[in-house]
Amino acid sequence: MPSAKPGRTPPFRADHVGSLIRPQAVLDARDAFEAGKIDAATLRAAEDKAIAAVVARQEALGLEVVTDGEFRRTTYSDSFTTSGITGIKVELTEPEGWTKSDAHGHRTARRIPAVVERIGWAGPRNSTDFAVTKAAAKVTTKITLPGPAYIHYRAGRDNISRAVYPDLDQFWADLVAAYHEELRSLFNAGCRYVQIDETSLVKLGDPRARQLLKERGDDWNDLLRVYVDAVNAVVAGAPPEMRVAIHICRSQDPSWQADVGYDPIADAIFNQLDIDTYLLEYDNPRAGTFEPLRLLPKDKGVVLGLVSSRNPRLETVDELKRRIEEAAKFAALDHLAISPHCGFATSAARSGEDVDALQWQKLARIVETARAVWGGN
Repeated sequence: MPSAKPGRTPPFRADHVGSLIRPQAVLDARDAFEAGKIDAATLRAAEDKAIAAVVARQEALGLEVVTDGEFRRTTYSDSFTTSGITGIKVELTEPEGWTKSDAHGHRTARRIPAVVERIGWAGPRNSTDFAVTKAAAKVTTKITLPGPAYIHYRAGRDNISRAVYPDLDQFWADLVAAYHEELRSLFNAGCRYVQIDETSLVKLGDPRARQLLKERGDDWNDLLRVYVDAVNAVVAGAPPEMRVAIHICRSQDPSWQADVGYDPIADAIFNQLDIDTYLLEYDNPRAGTFEPLRLLPKDKGVVLGLVSSRNPRLETVDELKRRIEEAAKFAALDHLAISPHCGFATSAARSGEDVDALQWQKLARIVETARAVWGGN
């Protein structure tokens, strides 16, 4: 059975970030469940069927690493932040969703993961789900988890109960311990490839985000150190045979923060994170140039997110090859790979036959390009 290539970073020449367009049957089943028309077992059966089909379709394209499309989630953070751990309550700051911020040029978040009790591991829900996906796959199965910085970045100190955590060191210790339980549980279910989706790190380079953080009493330099330490502490608890990669995500929403390249955080993520595989978004000018890749150590690799999961235009092989050649001026070609810039549906709200068809064309193009450049996945 194909698996992550020992000693090769990144492990696959063609990868993808994780989420895929939810089939209408899954969305309908979820609506029916929430309306009380079907039970949990019926909903799960619908999800299982859809996941088996989407795994087979990924394999048919030639991908050597597959995911469950995040079909059981509503948003990318569901898998751990709101259901994998205890002590978190999601609070809505605005009744209408996301609101424009005149002070910061972009918009402010609606969903705040407030910490109201001590954080603990909620149990093997993800490993139970993973086992179903793995059983359906003939190739490596990857699972994605939101990064540990997500809660602190979104919540800030004011939304982390001082009664529960008068000392933030204990907050981080409890959170890291929960991740360790999660990683061990996934490993026991057969998982060997975990991707951490870290949405906070790249925002620290954006002047608007820095100003927002300053206004709430945080210094971005301090947070960069804290967040890097948190990720490293999480990774330290992974079994030796488990590969942990990190997706540095700048958000699919073009009006969100992170209108800045990787330059301000490149040294920290490449030389201070105990990670050997990075999935970086490079689908549009917001990501900046490839020059920060010059700081990539020789024993690490980058999956270039060159294919847009949002732009309806299908990229050509030639243009993707040119972009890879540009990146190879700063990092060895053998240490590069290709993927979409982000997931195709980080929330269940994005659906429809048109975007579903497009995602398969784009994934096929990624495999085609990988074979043209490296001779295979």
